Amino acid sequence: MNSNTIITIGRQFGSGGHEIGEKLAKSYGIPCYDKELLARAAKESGFCEEMIKNHDERPTNSFLYNLVMDTYSMGYSTGAYVDMPIGQRVFLAQFDTIKEVAKEGACVIVGRCADYALSECADCINIFIYADLDVRIKRIMEKYNVSEKVAKDMISKKDKQRASYYNYYSNKKWGQASSYNLAIDSGVLGIDGTVEMLKNFIDAAGRK
Repeated sequence: MNSNTIITIGRQFGSGGHEIGEKLAKSYGIPCYDKELLARAAKESGFCEEMIKNHDERPTNSFLYNLVMDTYSMGYSTGAYVDMPIGQRVFLAQFDTIKEVAKEGACVIVGRCADYALSECADCINIFIYADLDVRIKRIMEKYNVSEKVAKDMISKKDKQRASYYNYYSNKKWGQASSYNLAIDSGVLGIDGTVEMLKNFIDAAGRK
């Protein structure tokens, strides 16, 4: 892997994307950012962390996408930014934080439209982790100690939120293979096997 490679990971809920991201980062000795981005975005933007958390990866329906990106291009200090709904303002705060994190060197970033935020980064490798529903239900049941029905409902709600958020703020479609460099079923090889396969892919991409 190149010393400045940024790995972004989109993931279905229950696919093990967070754990895969952490293990991948540990194997390379680089940072992994997931919810850590929230605290940093709060600190750098002036928002309270609770507000950032409440709007994390949640869709907003009030403003058009183009208005969001036009405002971002003008900068935070403009009146247009101040007048924006809180959802868009939180998104832009995270957007900026992702860009700053990427400037600091190689890392893994999980979720939050990171692949889109870094679309101009030449050293970015974008990955999507998915798995069969039965595999994800079992994982969620074990992780959160909930019933099959509750696990299924959690998966449906989270995936809808993530898809709506990604599709709203990016110009791509969440989970669609063409939106990423690699989409992989973590249920086939398991967590550790998936990490090893991703390392092979990332190392090969770095040698081209």
